[in-house]
Amino acid sequence: MADGVMAAAHAAVSCRGVGKTWAAGTTRAHEALRGISLDVAPGEFVSLLGPSGCGKSTLLYLVAGLEQPTEGRIDAHGAPVSGPGPERSLIFQEASLLPWLSVWQNVTFGLTLRGASVAERTTVAREVLARAGLSEAFDKRPDELSGGMRQRVAVARAMAMRPKVLLMDEPFAALDVQTRAKMQGFLLDVWHATGASVLFVTHHIDEAIALSDRIAVFTARPGRIKATIAVDMPRPRDLEGQQAIALRRQLTALLQDEVDRAFAEQEALSGAG
Repeated sequence: MADGVMAAAHAAVSCRGVGKTWAAGTTRAHEALRGISLDVAPGEFVSLLGPSGCGKSTLLYLVAGLEQPTEGRIDAHGAPVSGPGPERSLIFQEASLLPWLSVWQNVTFGLTLRGASVAERTTVAREVLARAGLSEAFDKRPDELSGGMRQRVAVARAMAMRPKVLLMDEPFAALDVQTRAKMQGFLLDVWHATGASVLFVTHHIDEAIALSDRIAVFTARPGRIKATIAVDMPRPRDLEGQQAIALRRQLTALLQDEVDRAFAEQEALSGAG
């Protein structure tokens, strides 16, 4: 679905002219995002692809309500985003589990803050951990789990809140190639089962192709949307097929100038220091 066609009230997430300047009005001010307009439909999987430092993660924080935009407006299901809400769950690159709690207690930590009973929390924990293939880890501590298992617990913790929008900031970046591929399959299973919308930040072209309905390609800082590419391929996707190869070439060409610009800017900043 093309940006701007869908009415904001019907979008899971709607960004209109969104900009963000960190430390605005100070000598340390820098513009992270400029003029971002993007709609995410209910149940849609959209990836944000771009060079380091282009503001992809910043946009997630704005949609999550952890930060406010300097310009523009963000709505979620027709309501302005003015702060965090349980309908929007953010998953970071690191699992960020509480080491002194068991797996099921970590998964239901948000429900604990809501005042849910132990019976309700254990029921929800068993349900989401079964979906994540982690029933046997119910009473384990995070340090007893592998990296992939900890990240699955983090996804299960987000799903325990039954969000309508799942915001993911390079959640598989620290995993090895094999575990990363398995986690991508797990994420697609969760997405299909829940019907949540997903906004997914990645640096990896193949990961974006494997997962997304659409890919928003970002420019170097200040981040703007250079192009939005639909991925019209059945899942699971053959990344060695001709369609994927053509898409990979298209995305590589779109990103090349932006990566070069971002690298040149970082070199300039290093030289100035």
